[in-house]
Amino acid sequence: MSLVDLVLPKMGESIMEATILKWLKQPGDTVAADEPVVEIATDKVDSEVPSTVSGTIEEILYKVNDVVPVGATIARIRTAQHQPSANIYPSQPASQFESTAPRGYEEKEEVKESIGGAGLQTNFNKQSAGSTQRFYSPLVLNIAASEGISMAELETIPGTGNEGRVTKKDILQYISQKKNAATSAPQPEKPKTELVVPLSKVDTITETTEVSQEKMLTPYSGNVEIIEMDRMRKLIAEHMVRSKQISPHVTSFTEADVTNMVMWREKIKKEFEKREGTKITYTPLFIEALVRCIKKFPLINSSVEGDKIIVKKDIHIGMATALPNGNLIVPVIKHADQLNLVGLTRQVNMLAENARNGKLRPDDTQGGTFTITNVGIFGSLMGTPIINQPQVAILATGAIKKRPVVVETPAGDSIAIRHIIYLSLSYDHRIIDGSLGATFLSAFARELENFNADREL
Repeated sequence: MSLVDLVLPKMGESIMEATILKWLKQPGDTVAADEPVVEIATDKVDSEVPSTVSGTIEEILYKVNDVVPVGATIARIRTAQHQPSANIYPSQPASQFESTAPRGYEEKEEVKESIGGAGLQTNFNKQSAGSTQRFYSPLVLNIAASEGISMAELETIPGTGNEGRVTKKDILQYISQKKNAATSAPQPEKPKTELVVPLSKVDTITETTEVSQEKMLTPYSGNVEIIEMDRMRKLIAEHMVRSKQISPHVTSFTEADVTNMVMWREKIKKEFEKREGTKITYTPLFIEALVRCIKKFPLINSSVEGDKIIVKKDIHIGMATALPNGNLIVPVIKHADQLNLVGLTRQVNMLAENARNGKLRPDDTQGGTFTITNVGIFGSLMGTPIINQPQVAILATGAIKKRPVVVETPAGDSIAIRHIIYLSLSYDHRIIDGSLGATFLSAFARELENFNADREL
């Protein structure tokens, strides 16, 4: 008999923590290899953590709603088989996460955590001999930084998490109590010239946050219904606001005659489904054309880090997908430039189906370099999409509609009924100028218009 640690595995390059949603097993329950043990939520997707050994759940180390860092031990499983290593995921370096384990660090060892995108580094040292080091998740540190809570003040907040760790609930409760106390105390009138803040720091002004919260808490009159945002909607809202704050958005528009594409799809769709066992939609056709354009204009497939432009050589296309509850998620087609039309179709359909059924893996939403969203699926002619950070552009395709248009022929101009689509491209004006944005969008429109109606499957 031996004990095996079940740790929170790495779930994507940018995911550093997850929230415990529901324990599927309790101490004393038997578990089989690959059987889900716990449901977790990240800022990208909900997922399950399976066991890679068979045995009995010996101990659960975190409670529901606790925020857990990647690599931390979340449960222990007693198994009859001898295990050479107690770590189910040995690829994770344990030294990054020892602050959450009983062993602790060597005296005076430091750990650096980045708070938000500001690059602020905080050193964590042991407070006194015999005391254990407290772990602060990036989420807690972000909240502390945005609310102006120093490390010294953070150390005084009592924690209800594992080993006295400060959870999101703890710090939000502390902030709420602090603001309530400040509100009840008489406040001296501030002179108008007292607050001088650089423009770059406006988004961190506590006064602005308090005013916004006061407006939100204003009692409503009349016949209204108040709906609490779910966790994913709050994350989406935060992501959208942050994108607008980071990137100066510019949107260009154009239209394309996609009659050849529409007629070709109508001609082959039954044969395609019979042969490949999956339906072909317009999305893989759009992505196929998009990849060709990105290769011609590689700056569109980049990100910005400080004063550096990071041009991505890999083309990973994010595909905005609506969920049944109305929320939005963006699964990513990795290495889209290496897939043919059949491969793209399978990836699009599989990711969309998994998204609707809640079966996406955390890695399925990571690493996108460019995003496409189909606003036409809901009947919209066009849209002004918000950039999916840290990308620098996003393409929106509208509904395909039949319209009378002027067609140029060798015999002269004529009016014909054609299938027309409106296209829009939102881009980060820090590095994508209007000339490049418009040129890229026009190139994409030409790719659609020049679709070969005689191409073979």
